[in-house]
Amino acid sequence: MTASPDNTAPIVGIDLGTTNSLVAYADEKGPRILVDAHGTRMLPSVVRFNADGRAVEVGERARRQAILEPEWTVSSVKRLMGRSAHDASEDLHYLSYEVVEGAHNTARVRLPSGVELSPPQVSACILRQLAHRASEALKQPVTRAVITVPAYFDDAQRQATRDAGRLAGLDVLRVVNEPTAAALAYGIGLHRAAPETVAVYDLGGGTFDVSILRVVADQGTDFFQVLSTAGDTHLGGDDVDRLLIDLILREASAQTGTQLKPSPGVMQELRLLAERIKIALSDNDSASFSIDIDGTSFHRTITRAEFETLIAPWVERTIACCRRALRDSRLDASSIDRVVMVGGSSRIPLVRSRVGAFFDAEPYTAVDPDEVVALGAAVQGAILRGGAGGKDALLLDVLPLSLGIETAGGGVAKMIVRNSMVPARATEMFSTSVDGQTAIKIHVVQGEREMVPDCRSLGQFIVRVPPMPAGIPQLEVEFLVDANGVLRVSATENRSGEKAAIQVVPSHGLSRDEIDRLEREALEHARDDMTRHRIADLITNARLDIRWVNKAIDRACDALEPDYRRELDLHINQLADLANRAEADWQSIDPNEFYKAKQTLDERSVKLHELSITRSLQGG
Repeated sequence: MTASPDNTAPIVGIDLGTTNSLVAYADEKGPRILVDAHGTRMLPSVVRFNADGRAVEVGERARRQAILEPEWTVSSVKRLMGRSAHDASEDLHYLSYEVVEGAHNTARVRLPSGVELSPPQVSACILRQLAHRASEALKQPVTRAVITVPAYFDDAQRQATRDAGRLAGLDVLRVVNEPTAAALAYGIGLHRAAPETVAVYDLGGGTFDVSILRVVADQGTDFFQVLSTAGDTHLGGDDVDRLLIDLILREASAQTGTQLKPSPGVMQELRLLAERIKIALSDNDSASFSIDIDGTSFHRTITRAEFETLIAPWVERTIACCRRALRDSRLDASSIDRVVMVGGSSRIPLVRSRVGAFFDAEPYTAVDPDEVVALGAAVQGAILRGGAGGKDALLLDVLPLSLGIETAGGGVAKMIVRNSMVPARATEMFSTSVDGQTAIKIHVVQGEREMVPDCRSLGQFIVRVPPMPAGIPQLEVEFLVDANGVLRVSATENRSGEKAAIQVVPSHGLSRDEIDRLEREALEHARDDMTRHRIADLITNARLDIRWVNKAIDRACDALEPDYRRELDLHINQLADLANRAEADWQSIDPNEFYKAKQTLDERSVKLHELSITRSLQGG
């Protein structure tokens, strides 16, 4: 008699990637990436072996040794899984180690010592490291996993992945398609009566593929059918790095008048530099750098516009694959309900804009594209385990907590209140409180409290605006939560037309207990929170009023009666004193007294504003 499986034991989700691998776990808090003792999330899929064929380094340390010991360091082994050396012949010149034909027409890695290793053996080293990381993070043994594979993997490649898991001591309960896992991470298809068609755009470090999925719900089960897939196994972020390296070497050689031939150490430095430039240009308009190549010091600033011109043909190759996938699925772009972005290289702004334009749809970017596949695998693991981290916990029909933005003084303007049904939309107008602002920060928060420090930050972004007097900019902020719980916040300054936006998953990472606690705290502190928020708004509005009244006094000063001028100065000083005291200690202020002082200045300054307007019309 065999023992029955322990259904309480954790089931982790593993993204066994070509370039990097991750492990994740889902429980009542939702899916999360498991990190090592140093907080590192991604594990480079690189293994360094010794002469006996024993793995001596796995991950980042092995990657750093790849330049010095290329024949002993195995990377991108995923390209060899379940394939013969002949099948993988196009990949071999991209690899630094020797690949030979083994028994049963399977590719094998041959080390300089003559020891041969199967691709599942190498992959098992990576999986073993991930399982160890998960065991340390969860503080219990991890022996069960869901592992993801590309949609185009055939039966032999899927079986090789299962074999790798078994060699690593894992019970592989499911092998899940990567695009299906990405859809699961967003909750796509769950609780939906109507079928959905989803495009998953996966641009990683070394490979690209796009899959068209049909998601159909039937009696509580979601079926993910791959209608078509297309891609390029030699198209990824590494190509962008090479384009940047070639640009640097070409210009540095022109500067010296000789063809530079960097040493392996300098080439590794160039690769790291190119990666930093690529990442920097995703968030900034330019990137400056300096590097020494063969004794030549080279300085350069690369603009985003220049970078996008450089990589445009590379991006268009991915769009050509998208076009082919649509054609193979017998669909057109208007048939796609959602576009999900996967892979670190999909962060590049030009990539996102071209994908959005091609499918005529806003790409889903709320979940980290490096992590979305592992998170989806963890969701599948939770479903298999039957825990609270399964489907019902991931996707909610109502918003558990209110969503809003930070206002001047640290208050929260709630845009969509808790228990609102999704999808939900809200729009509100805001303005500035300081003269000459050229940027407005939109800070998105979640929670029931009235002040930002007591809520949960979801993200922030900047809207650039021309300098204008306080209160003049017209900032239209829109919150849109779609049926999958993905929040998109956009802001438009209507006078200048400047726009910006962000996507987040508002319920991500919150357990039911945490939601209950936040609601309970909101009730307990409701009176104090409302008073504090009211005083924060009074401080902001009082200072705006004081600024406007002082400007009006400057315009009409010679027309003011001395007694009226002294009265205005008295009210201004009283209100300014209250604002300063409130900012130092809000609990020491009676909000009704504060409001009355503000109203008194407003009422007594009506005559002043009339005089100021008259003087302006007369050109005084």
